[in-house]
Amino acid sequence: MTDTLAPVDLSAYLADPKSEQAIQDCKRVAEILKQTSCLVLKDPRVSESENSKFIDMMEKYYELPLEEKMKDVRAELSYQVGATPEFTEVPRDHAEKIAKLKDPHDAQPPKGADPKWRFFWRIGERPNSTKFQEQNAEPVIPASFPQWKDVMDGWGNLMMQSVRTVSEMTAVGLGLPPNTFLDLLKNGPHLLAPTGSDLGVHSNLKTVFAGYHYDLNFLTIHGKSRFPGLYIWLRDGTKMAVKVPDGCLLIQAGKQIEWLTGGEINAGFHEVIASEATLQAIERAKANGSSLWRVSSTLFSHLASDNVLEPLPKFKNEETSKAYPTTYVGAQVMEELGLINLAADK
Repeated sequence: MTDTLAPVDLSAYLADPKSEQAIQDCKRVAEILKQTSCLVLKDPRVSESENSKFIDMMEKYYELPLEEKMKDVRAELSYQVGATPEFTEVPRDHAEKIAKLKDPHDAQPPKGADPKWRFFWRIGERPNSTKFQEQNAEPVIPASFPQWKDVMDGWGNLMMQSVRTVSEMTAVGLGLPPNTFLDLLKNGPHLLAPTGSDLGVHSNLKTVFAGYHYDLNFLTIHGKSRFPGLYIWLRDGTKMAVKVPDGCLLIQAGKQIEWLTGGEINAGFHEVIASEATLQAIERAKANGSSLWRVSSTLFSHLASDNVLEPLPKFKNEETSKAYPTTYVGAQVMEELGLINLAADK
């Protein structure tokens, strides 16, 4: 792993956010996000055992029979709560972007919908009233998992805690007041969104589980997966395999932080494929009798739906106002969901 993705430890900032070390860490966080749209972090409040407990439960859920999982699908709510079946989510066509990469053959062009399941679980407080009700719907609890709410809320709140700290540090690193992003995140429709890919079925080399894409939200955070396969593209077009050390978390910049910063921080492109390392991990799992479902312990943090989305004053000029026009956050989300085949038909 290059220094570009060397972990940033949040300990100094948590101990004293005004210390010299903390301020340097804030500048480093902002600079890494500008360069890579991606950040590996060590949060002393988050343990690997919490990630393992969450992944263990999600493996058992995805191993359920199809008819059981289908009871948890809410297509009429744009799949924004409950389960999303495999071959539903279609990556946007980024052929033009792929053609401009340093090596266009680096990205695996998506061939139709992704062969992955997903489960959406809301984290945090909901607004009392909103123009975007389906983005703030009631949760779905699978019938055979009495521990579901406790495990989902436990892991989701831990990751949101990390997101809030990184949001503060990013603001400081960009020369903004520490609460700039925190205020906009309050009452956002944050989603714990673990994916499930059946590697017992989809195990050919270069199988695309999540086609070349960016995330539509503010910041995405993941715990370490048991199967590798995530690749990112740096701002200069370089492709990189992401290796998350044990006990660390991965953050990726989404479209909403790009909008707020007028492109100072870009939504990072990435894909998840079956690599040689994935196939080796599959063989090890088979030998150990472990689950062959690749679970990502992912959370999408969102700005609150009813906030206005536009470049912050520091980043607002004629060029950025044109590239990132003023809209509501909820309207931006619904437009993006329509483009990836998740918006409910009206």
